[in-house]
Amino acid sequence: MKRSFLSSAAAAGLLVASAVTAQTANAADSIRVRGTIASISDTALVVKTRDGTDQSITLKPDWKVSGVTKASIEDIKPGDYVGIASLPKAQGGDGALEVLIFPAAMKGTGEGSYAWDLKPNSSMTNATVADAVQSVEGRTVTVEFQGQEKKIDIPTATPVVTFAEATKADLKPGATVFVPSEKAADGTVSTARIVVGTNGVVPPM
Repeated sequence: MKRSFLSSAAAAGLLVASAVTAQTANAADSIRVRGTIASISDTALVVKTRDGTDQSITLKPDWKVSGVTKASIEDIKPGDYVGIASLPKAQGGDGALEVLIFPAAMKGTGEGSYAWDLKPNSSMTNATVADAVQSVEGRTVTVEFQGQEKKIDIPTATPVVTFAEATKADLKPGATVFVPSEKAADGTVSTARIVVGTNGVVPPM
C-alpha cells in the first residue's frame, strides 16, 4: 500500500509540475480547470468552474485520479520541497495563497517560479525550503530554486496540503477538483489526471 501511495503521489506531482512548465512554454495548449464535478463518466468529465460555466473535459484512456489531504504550516521544514502559490505584497515580498508539500521522491520536479492563474498576478514557486522562521502571523520561509532565493510569508490560515491516495469512487458530483488539462486547436479539452480533495479538503492549487 505504501508503494502504491508513493506512486500515486509521484504521478500527481509530476502532472501538476508538468502543467506549470507547459503553461510557460505554450499558454494556448495548457489550461487548469478548477471547480466542482457536475457529472462524470468513464470518458468525460464536466466541471462547474469558478465562474459558473460548465467545462467539458475528455478523459484520456489511461486517466488517473489523485487526492490532496490537509497538512499543517508546522509541517514545513528546511529541506522540504514545496509548491507555493503567492501574490506580491504591497509592502514588498510575497504572501502565500496556498502551499503544497511534495513527497520526498518528487524533490526537484518543475523547479522554478512561474506565472500562475489561481488569482490575477499570482505565481507558483516550486523550490526547496532553506529556512522556515516563525513569525507573528504565521511563518516566513526562504526557498531556493535554480540558484535563486525568494522569501514568502505564509499566514497561519493559508491552506497547506500534501498528496494523498484517492480512487475514482471519490469523484462524485459536487466534489471539488483541480484538473491540469490540454486544449486542442479545435477548442476541445482533455486530461489524464484529476486531483480531488479528500476528507473535505479542497485542492487549493
